[in-house]
Amino acid sequence: MKIVVCVKQIQNPEIPPVQFRIDEEAKVLIPVSGLSPVLSPYDEQAIEAALRIRDEAGKDSDIEITIVTIAAKGARAVIKAALALGADNAVLLSEPTFDGSGGYVTAHNLAETIRALGEVDLILTGRQAADWDAGVVGLGIAEILDIPAITFACDVQVADSVVTVKRILEDGIETVEANLPALVTISNELGKVRYASMRETMRAAKKPIKEWMPEDIGLDEAQVGSSAMRYELERLYIPVNDTEC
Repeated sequence: MKIVVCVKQIQNPEIPPVQFRIDEEAKVLIPVSGLSPVLSPYDEQAIEAALRIRDEAGKDSDIEITIVTIAAKGARAVIKAALALGADNAVLLSEPTFDGSGGYVTAHNLAETIRALGEVDLILTGRQAADWDAGVVGLGIAEILDIPAITFACDVQVADSVVTVKRILEDGIETVEANLPALVTISNELGKVRYASMRETMRAAKKPIKEWMPEDIGLDEAQVGSSAMRYELERLYIPVNDTEC
């Protein structure tokens, strides 16, 4: 069984408010010196869900967990962190042209990467990225691949080519099933994630990381970056409070 977990590198959410700065001309967050990027916390939950599925299957299972991410710069430390948690290998879309894409383009790039990996049984993502909080990429991947999608999962079980998911509602929890292959977005209600052990941290240094370019997933540069976006970001800024007491 092959599980793919899509993760995102984000600026550390613990940035002190006084250090939070926006480059309004470039429309990007200015990195804080000395504060390294991290895995989006919701994506850590997705990795944990994959590891629990493998734990449930037993140490002799054939479950393979692959991390997939898009990041042009400095993503290896974040990938190593994911591998140290227990994933088996990773694919990094590292060409700078992947940068600056919106949710639709990101979903398209990830979907084509998953196709290129061959037969994948289960795709896990965080419920949303912890920077933009849009929550559209997971559903976009499922739509492009034409597979079922289940959102806001707090528990995921796999048996007999069926995924059974408990998902969070406003007024409770519901249980739903889908045939594999399928995609599930994981919510923070999954619970506490494990810490990387010293053994897995050391092993992570030897785990394979493939770096793919647009041509490796059957796309050209015009299809993967900002030129392929379906919308234009007009302005990115920190709101100013003009009220007076």
